Amino acid sequence: MNKTRHTSVLIIGSGPAGYSAGIYASRALLNPILVQGIEPGGQLTTTTEVENWPGDTEVQGPDLMERMESHARVIGCEIISDYIKKLTLTTSPFKAYGDSGTSYTADALILATGARAKWLGLPSEEKYKGFGVSACATCDGFFFRGEEIIVVGGGNTAVEEALFLTKFASQVTLVHRRNELRAEKILQDRLFRNEKVRILWSHTLEEVVGSENPLGVEGVKLRNLKRGDVVELDAKGVFIAIGHKPASELVIDSLDTHSGGYVVTKFNSTRTSIPGVFAAGDITDHVYRQAITSAGMGCMAALDAERFLAGK
Repeated sequence: MNKTRHTSVLIIGSGPAGYSAGIYASRALLNPILVQGIEPGGQLTTTTEVENWPGDTEVQGPDLMERMESHARVIGCEIISDYIKKLTLTTSPFKAYGDSGTSYTADALILATGARAKWLGLPSEEKYKGFGVSACATCDGFFFRGEEIIVVGGGNTAVEEALFLTKFASQVTLVHRRNELRAEKILQDRLFRNEKVRILWSHTLEEVVGSENPLGVEGVKLRNLKRGDVVELDAKGVFIAIGHKPASELVIDSLDTHSGGYVVTKFNSTRTSIPGVFAAGDITDHVYRQAITSAGMGCMAALDAERFLAGK
């Protein structure tokens, strides 16, 4: 039998932003409900070592998310394994429809559904994710000090990732399927001037190759789109940098968005274009995309929601 649950604050999403919002909303005695979604813990559950989380010189991504979830539960946040498939934001209270059949009503709503890296869809890419294949240079570049690295892409994301990775790598090879980059001219100039970077024009990634036990990247197979032949290159890291897509499908037609779906928030806050709806983490952040900035925005969203409810 379908049922309806009401809460002062409903949090949708369970990465660093969602769990942090749950912790702060619980401390404010708002008795929040957090719906985890289809990927509890978010993108960090697909990473291995995390070395830039303050207080931990090294921690596994899944372990960090488990600790955050446990913290939120202990402090009073109700965490539910469900997936929100539809939202109604035109009435008060807001209404969310869960895939389980449960409906949730809320006086305030915090969106923390995150973003997803775009991938090529190769079986070998999927196989080595977290074992040499990554979509976040600032997260994982440190692990490839002195190694040869492949970056796939041709836009701002790819060029920025390649330049960042030159801090660690012995050489960075940028693989692009066209014969010119789409990145901003100033970024291209920096890339062309960097002696550690070489560019393979008109190539696509065909396969990531590596070891089995333990899993680890050892190289790539690249197809030359002009000649049709396949070349092999040695590499210890492969970074897919073809962009990110915010998980904003629920609100793309309801809230103001920009840059392909990132939710717009008002200056110096997490308030969106609908009063009482707040957004935190990668669903609104196309610049930093870090666990710590997402956690900070989760805190902000809970405090913003508390002030909104107090004003009502």
